[in-house]
Amino acid sequence: MHNNPAEHRNGVIAVTVAAILWSTGGLFIKLLPFDAFTILCYRSACAAIVFGFLARKRLFQFTKASIIVSLSYTALLVCFVTSTKLTTAANAIFLQYTAPIYILLLEPVLFKLKIERINIIAIVACLVGMSFFMFGDLEVGNMTGNILALGTGVFLAVVMLGQRFNKPELNETAIFWGNILVILVGLPSYLDSPTPTFVQWGMLLFLGFIQIGLGYALFTYGLKRTLAIESALIAFLEPILNPVWVFLGYGERPSTMALIGGLIIIGSLVLRTVIRNLVGDKVTATERLRG
Repeated sequence: MHNNPAEHRNGVIAVTVAAILWSTGGLFIKLLPFDAFTILCYRSACAAIVFGFLARKRLFQFTKASIIVSLSYTALLVCFVTSTKLTTAANAIFLQYTAPIYILLLEPVLFKLKIERINIIAIVACLVGMSFFMFGDLEVGNMTGNILALGTGVFLAVVMLGQRFNKPELNETAIFWGNILVILVGLPSYLDSPTPTFVQWGMLLFLGFIQIGLGYALFTYGLKRTLAIESALIAFLEPILNPVWVFLGYGERPSTMALIGGLIIIGSLVLRTVIRNLVGDKVTATERLRG
């Protein structure tokens, strides 16, 4: 992690762009006629090329942290796709974004950081806002699906924190192997799927090279330059913008409750950033550790 304010700003921008790219996934998944595992197979195949290029000579270098990140990344995607099949999409996306809670609990212990009140307030506000996306819809229903969806939040937190322990030069390697594992998981569905049309190929290539490949590359870059909790909060832009793109490109209109929730989340993120800047808090986790 860099302690230069300019590097920190670049990190925030990178994570923000990554979240925006991730948010486009819902639109193309809606438009594509394939099942989720087939899409995952195509997408991760493209993403593996991106991360294989980024890692290059480090593809076969491993650490305990990189292995944990690879496995957690795979579990994150598998749990999310499976939970979306077993429970509602709202449940799946909401429970995935419980990751900041686990980060808030673990980061002070792992990195010897002070628990900041502004982070607690922002997380609570984000969770309240997210609840508007599925108000009255988080039922016991399919408990297995809900448990798997909750697992996505756990694995997302592990990926973000694991990359902090991982050697910086092996961050891309960890995601590369995670994508290879995802390909293997989605391979049976891919083998049973029809050949994509020209337009469908364009969507699949975008999902792999841009939405996931470039998105995660930017997120990995930004994570080295920001606090994990900061990156997690910015990542809340993904579920906010996702229904916007789906509405514009697919005609699915977000509910009033979802719009209210989006305003709460975006407002809390903006307010937190403004407050941190006003008090002059430009300190990163590395600075505190070196302090």
